[in-house]
Order: sequence, then C-alpha cells, then structure tokens
Amino acid sequence: MLRPYACYTVSRMARQKLGQHFLSDAGWREKIARAIGVSEHSIGGARTGAAGSVWIEVGAGHGEMTRHLAATGADVIAVEFDPSLAKRLHDLAAEYPNLTVVAADILETDIAALAAGRRVRLYGNLPYYITSPILHHLFQFADHLDEIHIVIQLEVAFRLAARPGTRDYGYLSVLTQYFSRPSLAMKIPPGAFRPPPEVASALVSLRLPGERAKLPPMDESGLLDFVKLCFAQKRKTLLNNLRPIAEPEQVRQELQRQSLRADSRAEQLSVAQFAALYSTIGKGITTEFTERADN
Repeated sequence: MLRPYACYTVSRMARQKLGQHFLSDAGWREKIARAIGVSEHSIGGARTGAAGSVWIEVGAGHGEMTRHLAATGADVIAVEFDPSLAKRLHDLAAEYPNLTVVAADILETDIAALAAGRRVRLYGNLPYYITSPILHHLFQFADHLDEIHIVIQLEVAFRLAARPGTRDYGYLSVLTQYFSRPSLAMKIPPGAFRPPPEVASALVSLRLPGERAKLPPMDESGLLDFVKLCFAQKRKTLLNNLRPIAEPEQVRQELQRQSLRADSRAEQLSVAQFAALYSTIGKGITTEFTERADN
C-alpha cells in the first residue's frame, strides 16, 4: 500500500481555486466515449461490463461524460468535489437509477469502499495541476482497478507514457508504468473545453496491471521513494544521487551486474531495473532523504 506523499498535499482552498475545464463539445465527448467503449457507436455497442463491475467518474462536473457512462446500463458512481455541481448531478441520477452521485474530494475518497467488492473502471477529466496526487491516490487501490481513462494536460500525458532514455521519462513515468500500461488514446484541442485551457490536452488510458505484475512483491512505498531519490537531480548520475544511502562502489557493482554503465542516469533505467536496484541497495532509504529530494 502506498503511503500519502506530503509533497503532494494540496489544501482544500487551493483545489477550489484551481478550477476545471469542462468538456463542452459534444463531438469530442462522443470521440472519448468511443475510445473508452461507452458509446452506442462503439464496436459491438456500448459495453455494460462484466457483472460485478462499476464505473467511477472523477470530477463529473455538469455530467458531460456521466450520461455516456450511465447510458451503458452499468453501475456508475460520479464523484464531484463542488457541492453545487454535485447537486445538479442528482437531477441526472433521477433519470438513471444506476447512477449514484457522491459529493466528495477524490483525494480523500476510499475507492475500495465505493466499489464495495466490485471491479472498477474509472474515467476522469482531472484538474491539471493535481494530476500527480490524484494518480498517487488512485494507485493505492490498484488491486481493485481494471482500467483508468483520464483527460489531462498533453505534456503530462507524454510523461506518463514515456520510455526509458527519452526526454519525458521521469519519476511519474515509473510510477505510472509500475502500476499500469499507459497509452495516449487521443489529443484534444483547447476549443473542446469551456473555459478553454491554455494548453493542449489528451485522453490517456491506463490498463492494469503494469510492470508490478511481473516483479516480486516488495515495499512499494519504499520503491517509489527510492525512484524519487534516483531522479532527485536528473542531470546527475545514479552514483551521485544515491550517495545518501549507498557507497558509490556498491552502486557501481550493482549497475555492472545489470549490464549498466557506471555513469548511468535515472532516465536510462526501466521499471524492472529500478526494482532490482532497490532490492539490493534501496532498503536504507528514509522519508528524510525523499523530502530532501523534493526541496
């Protein structure tokens, strides 16, 4: 189980001020519905999903995508932080008896409790500035999730799906790929939203499990703290970034064991290679080191 990351704590007031860009364009809503399999025009028609599954929508807003989800006949739980928007969603729930509206902050919501034993598919149009903390929170419930579809800033979407050795590959890439298999489903222009954001957006699909399923069980919070330390100063080598917890010669030997160069940097390692390094030299990491890396 992941522990909360202090560096990602966002106050309630701050979240209220961030705002949300609502998907107002019906054409783009239909494209997204087709991509996630909830459109009546999807191949084979809209999916209702296997018995015992539920859709959870994060940031349901005015119900822009909620209607698509509910029209499949599947159970849908719409989570909306803004009380006034949640109140409006209750009108839609009167039309769809399979829709439940929950007025809550997703960062404080127990996904497993909401699911009540059912497998979860999740859709969300996320406030761009808290994408990382939301992903951290959702991955705490990875054992309950089958797929996550999120509309996020295009730049962040590239980071989630980036491969080792590329410019966008970083801590968020490793986190996402450890728990899921990300793919960029489509780019979405600013004009699809009201108000339009200043940046391009994208729909990203995350299918679970990710690399986690191929690796031996381990302390996942410890692993991610270790990865964060590895990326603490991206231009520095692992030998330098890991000095707080391991002697350079020990790191050098472990890199050699994995057929990696002694001057390797974090962006060159795969998820499996990070896990292998953590299993041998990462156990000494503490919150003190990761907090230092955040500053």
